[in-house]
Amino acid sequence: MSEFDLTDLDRCIWLDELEDFVPQRVLDVHSHIYRWAFDLDPNKATGPRATGIGAYFPEVTWELAEKVDKALMPGRTIERLAFPFPFPHPCDFEASNTYVAAETSKGKASRGLMLVNPGMSASDIESTIELTGLIGLKPYRFYSTTGDAVECRITDFLPEHQIAVADRLGLIIMMHLSKRDGIADPHNIEDIRCLSEKYPNVKWILAHCARSYSAWAIEKAAKHLRGLHNVWFDTSTVCESDALDALYNGVGMDRVMYGSDDMIGPMRGKYITFGKAWSYLSPSNHSLNLAHCDAQMTFIRYEQLRAMKRGARQIGLTTVQREALFYGTARALLDSCSLTL
Repeated sequence: MSEFDLTDLDRCIWLDELEDFVPQRVLDVHSHIYRWAFDLDPNKATGPRATGIGAYFPEVTWELAEKVDKALMPGRTIERLAFPFPFPHPCDFEASNTYVAAETSKGKASRGLMLVNPGMSASDIESTIELTGLIGLKPYRFYSTTGDAVECRITDFLPEHQIAVADRLGLIIMMHLSKRDGIADPHNIEDIRCLSEKYPNVKWILAHCARSYSAWAIEKAAKHLRGLHNVWFDTSTVCESDALDALYNGVGMDRVMYGSDDMIGPMRGKYITFGKAWSYLSPSNHSLNLAHCDAQMTFIRYEQLRAMKRGARQIGLTTVQREALFYGTARALLDSCSLTL
């Protein structure tokens, strides 16, 4: 944590902008608990994650997550919905799921999800859920059977026999959509609508504002998603206020929940958007001339919280809505899963 101690800039942003926005109780629905060792790629030391989580957070324990939250959100009580980091094949899925179950059990009101790939049978998933007490599934596009992690459809990396298990048990599915246009892609809209209707007991959470880091994608899709009774959205790592505004207004505040994407959130920088693209801007990956201003970067989590706050101005977020955004909606969702297992 020494490299992530708060600077004067961080303290200023927290005190001046965020302390009056973040409620006393927080349930983070998008948090990763993992070990770098579960990435079995022999070349991972030179891969794209080596200079990020591999360098800064190679082993995330429950205690580390608590320490980070205590530093970044002082005075708050934090609960979590946590799941493994989706390392590309080869990944140690069994160890990942055993580890996240053991760590989340340290938080009495927190829960975990199971990392899955398309090769797992229904019985594989059922036995792991029964053994670990995890309350849902975390698929990821890296595991697509098509070999294309960019343009695959949902059932290419989450086959229907797995969705059927989640439906029968009333599980959560944390969905990071594929496709270059994210939720604006017609196939994603069609798949979410069809799958949510076919499997009504699944609780879908569409991560990263349904992978709409800027407003245009959710603006296009919201009218097709609003009113789906078993679909929710998390705000993890979305740093553009217009995207949050479009989400709040497009799908309704009662469908939106706070997520941090830790241990991404405690890294410094911001997810920026341009055109129809988005990317991570960090202190070390740009050549901007910033001599005219204070060039320090704060935490991605703080940039996200700033966007969440400013995105809510138009709707005049009430105290009740704010507490639901950070805690109540997620708590009810997790508790509904607890009753079915």
